Amino acid sequence: MATWLLGYLVILSAYGPILSLARGTPKRAEDVDVLEWVNPLIGSNSGGNVFAGATLPYGMAKAVADVNGENTGGFSTDGSQITGFSALHDSGTGGNPSLGNFPILPQICPGDELDNCNFPIGSRATHYKNDSIVAEPGYFKVALENGIEADMTVSEHAALFRFDFSTEGNGTANGTALSPLIQLDLTDLWASRQNASVSIEAEYGGSSARIKGNGTFLPSFGAGSYVAYFCLDVSGGKVKDSGVWVNNRAGTDPKELYVTRGFNLFYLEAGGFVRFQGPIFGPIYARMGLSFISTDQACQNAEKEISGLEYDFDGLVSKAKDAWRKKLAPISIQSGGVSDDQQVSFWSAVYRTMLSPQDYTGENPHWTSSEPYFDSFYCIWDMWRVQLPFLTIADPGTMSRIARSLLDIYKHRGWLPDCSMSTCKGWTQGGSDADNVLVDAYVKNLTGIDWELAYEAIVNDAENEPLEWSIEGRGGLASWKRLDYIPYLDFDPNGFGTNSRSISRTLEYSYNDYCLSTLAKGLGKETHTKYLSRAGNWQNLYKADQKSLVNGTDTGFTGFFQPKYLNGTWGYQDPIACSPLADFCSLTSNPSETFESSCWEYMFFVPHDVRKVVELLGGTDTFLKRLDYFHTSGLADIGNEPVFLTVYMPHYVGRPGLSAERAHSYIPSRFNSSTNGLPGNDDSGAMASFTLFANIGLFPNPGQNVYFIIPPFFESVSITNALTNKTATIRNLNFDAAYKRIYIQNAKLNGEVYTRNWIGHEFFTMGWTLELTLGETESDWGTREEDLPPSLSTSNSTGSIKLLTYHAG
Repeated sequence: MATWLLGYLVILSAYGPILSLARGTPKRAEDVDVLEWVNPLIGSNSGGNVFAGATLPYGMAKAVADVNGENTGGFSTDGSQITGFSALHDSGTGGNPSLGNFPILPQICPGDELDNCNFPIGSRATHYKNDSIVAEPGYFKVALENGIEADMTVSEHAALFRFDFSTEGNGTANGTALSPLIQLDLTDLWASRQNASVSIEAEYGGSSARIKGNGTFLPSFGAGSYVAYFCLDVSGGKVKDSGVWVNNRAGTDPKELYVTRGFNLFYLEAGGFVRFQGPIFGPIYARMGLSFISTDQACQNAEKEISGLEYDFDGLVSKAKDAWRKKLAPISIQSGGVSDDQQVSFWSAVYRTMLSPQDYTGENPHWTSSEPYFDSFYCIWDMWRVQLPFLTIADPGTMSRIARSLLDIYKHRGWLPDCSMSTCKGWTQGGSDADNVLVDAYVKNLTGIDWELAYEAIVNDAENEPLEWSIEGRGGLASWKRLDYIPYLDFDPNGFGTNSRSISRTLEYSYNDYCLSTLAKGLGKETHTKYLSRAGNWQNLYKADQKSLVNGTDTGFTGFFQPKYLNGTWGYQDPIACSPLADFCSLTSNPSETFESSCWEYMFFVPHDVRKVVELLGGTDTFLKRLDYFHTSGLADIGNEPVFLTVYMPHYVGRPGLSAERAHSYIPSRFNSSTNGLPGNDDSGAMASFTLFANIGLFPNPGQNVYFIIPPFFESVSITNALTNKTATIRNLNFDAAYKRIYIQNAKLNGEVYTRNWIGHEFFTMGWTLELTLGETESDWGTREEDLPPSLSTSNSTGSIKLLTYHAG
């Protein structure tokens, strides 16, 4: 028991202050609180774009310092300047900065003159002290170079900031007492504000003041606009004055302000302020309530969740940490002596999977429902592959609520979302990926979900084209049904979207229809054969004689997906286009026939029929050589989600040891515990989840009841399923922390010999034990035909451990 990192006893035991991983080396796993192994700063620079601040699991309030550098998640350890502190953020998004609405900033006006304060973003930006950063679950702290310190914590829909002026503002300058000012800015990180209003309720000499308001903003990766509301209460001294500011001037009259985008789209900077009479000897508190419904609801959220003027800041931090301990509790490991860095990387990844999607239940401005409402699906194209499947294992109750939320969106909007943020519809990146999420939940027996409604919603995606398929559903369905592929330069008068990605959409639609076939068959629908047939449409874009050159030299590999015109003739896209060896391809930046990945990468995206891909590419040896070339030539982008499954594809040809090798080649070299320890956008926890599944030793093929087996990166890993209260354990025998023995020699499942190189979700729901004996060389374990994962074109495609039947409907 003493060697376990997180048994249930640590939750019941008393705990001391949490050490900051940014400021010290953690102790051994068995000696400390699990939260000491979580470092929210991993991925906080070099494009990881993580949210590094204070939040609850799936919490709407996310408080952190905002910077003028890499700021899509608000804060970055890139050495840029702090421009404010705000409490709405997304995590791991990339692209345009997301949210960051209504930042506040503490400052002292030089000479105690109001107009000497720096109100605009450009002039108020202040460097922070690198060694002052403390980032922990539910807590964030930083010191500005001007001496002001800020720390913050959260509840579900409100944040509490604490500003310490003890170095800067409680004394005097030339006989004048310095008066701290709290400024609020009617902006967001993207400066997308369309209009906003603010009002100040403050009484001279009073002990507190309230600033209320709202603003209309644009989503960072979607259509339309959203309105956010705030209610800010500041306290900690006697109010000296208050008012509004516009650009670089402020005044104590009026107490209200309405601002639009400005003349010729000129961005007018404006907001409100409250100043306290100096000297100040204690902290200034700023409690910010948030809502997407109304200002009154923002105030109610703050008053309900963080009550009183004598705030219990430390108590709020303690509640936040307890919430995180509870979420991490189902997982435990025996480290087996692996490095501290590996354990920090693991637990920090678990933490990041629960930052998004965000639980906005009760904050949906579009319709009233008793169902859960989740937001910040940014985007499901990324999340369905690893992050949401991890929640199915570690937090199935929440995953069930997420699935119900997706179906409720369908009920009220008519379509399942593919991307969603700030209560707006986000851009669709490929297929209808919520289909895969729902079917994955079905084959893994999540409860409380209306499966008939799920079938209806997915059939709607498969059969009906919306007018704007850039934000929902699928485009090109007339061609899909008539030609059995999405054509290059398609003629599609039925709907409108970015007319690109003909290859990647063909492949993704094929898998969407495979998943629909799975659900239809499970529900006893005759349509399952129709959709199973459509699942083979991907083959219509395979060009067997297509070659690929790199720097003018033939790679030696033949056969790639290629675009095809409406008339059935071939188009052309260089197979290395959109790879790291060429230009990045997105929706609007260099749109191409593949999305964010090359034809090389998409050649391996046939999750339901990998064995057919092996056959088309020339058999096992050629397939493995091609995989190896892909991963070693610079063509593979491990920082983007479509590549993840390729790491484990050797399982399909009886070489599970090669999958283990490849996983170790990327971890920890590209996924580690440093602040630049992610190879790309965390994408709502997708990068985190790739790390987790490799560490656990079971990697999913979502939409199918399949996990590929490799040795865990620890001596053992155990996960308790909240639906069945059963604990599953995967254990390495002959484990070594130097990872010289990473090849499975033999395996036992519940004490019986087990030869398959994959296993089903029953492993988790039934609480089985899988023991793997390791060695330094590959063995014949998992190599026979009957040991391989199911693939549509092979005889073992129906070979699956029988599922439990406890669907709740």
